[in-house]
Amino acid sequence: MVRLLQRYPAFALPRERPRSELADSYRRCREITRAASKTFYFASLFLPAQKRGAIWAVYAFCRSADDIADADEPAERRLAQLDAWENELRCAFSGRPEPPVMVALTDAAARYGVPIAPALELLAGARKDVAVQRYATYDELLDYCYLVASTVGLLVSPILGYAPGALEYGVALGRAMQLTNILRDVGEDARMGRIYLPAEDIGRFGYSEEKLLRGVIDAQFVALMRFEIARVRQMYRAAAPGIALLARESRYTVRLALALYGRILDAIEANGYDVFTRRAYVPLRAKLAIALATALER
Repeated sequence: MVRLLQRYPAFALPRERPRSELADSYRRCREITRAASKTFYFASLFLPAQKRGAIWAVYAFCRSADDIADADEPAERRLAQLDAWENELRCAFSGRPEPPVMVALTDAAARYGVPIAPALELLAGARKDVAVQRYATYDELLDYCYLVASTVGLLVSPILGYAPGALEYGVALGRAMQLTNILRDVGEDARMGRIYLPAEDIGRFGYSEEKLLRGVIDAQFVALMRFEIARVRQMYRAAAPGIALLARESRYTVRLALALYGRILDAIEANGYDVFTRRAYVPLRAKLAIALATALER
């Protein structure tokens, strides 16, 4: 079930931080974003400066949770670290932020009314990454994508600014972006023992989990990937009308992010669906061309 942001009250965050501490915290969040997601970072550069910093703070919080879940450590230790990160979050939203990421996040939350509840749901998704390594159905996968990606959209929506009706589109866009990442990272996830492609889809196309773990690219795998890519593209098309419901100064960045993530799907196809030994990405030169084309489309 889709959770709407209007149900999430923002927390009061009264404590002022020294300007130098805030600047250092936002700088750290920028470094995390730039290092972890070149596509997301590139799109964010077109936001106004204050919104840009707030978006980086949200991303850095989410990325930190993801890094904990993906660490090469026993599951019990990762779950304990996620519990500790949640405790840091709750302390931060109670006016006692300590880690630099939390200092920036709570400053952004105070400025824009960012609520805590989607962040807690995102941490539930991170725990799934530790505990769940297979998804039987597409609906189960969509629920997971909500937790780890649509929640990000709910966190950034107050920063972007939005009109009534925008949040449902944002939930869909978050799912589409996460599914894009899943298709790009099939091989990387398999090496960690994870298979996100639904078992019902794998079976439908006569492929197998055993072949996926071995990195086999055959006619069945290509058909499976074509099916999944077409489904994600339809999701992007369904999410696109929501951009018009965002604040005017935020629309271009989201439109650009949608276009760039869509090109990752193109790159998977151009690589012959080899997601085991080749990483699909959008080169900087192509990003600049897409940015110009997206600007002209406006």
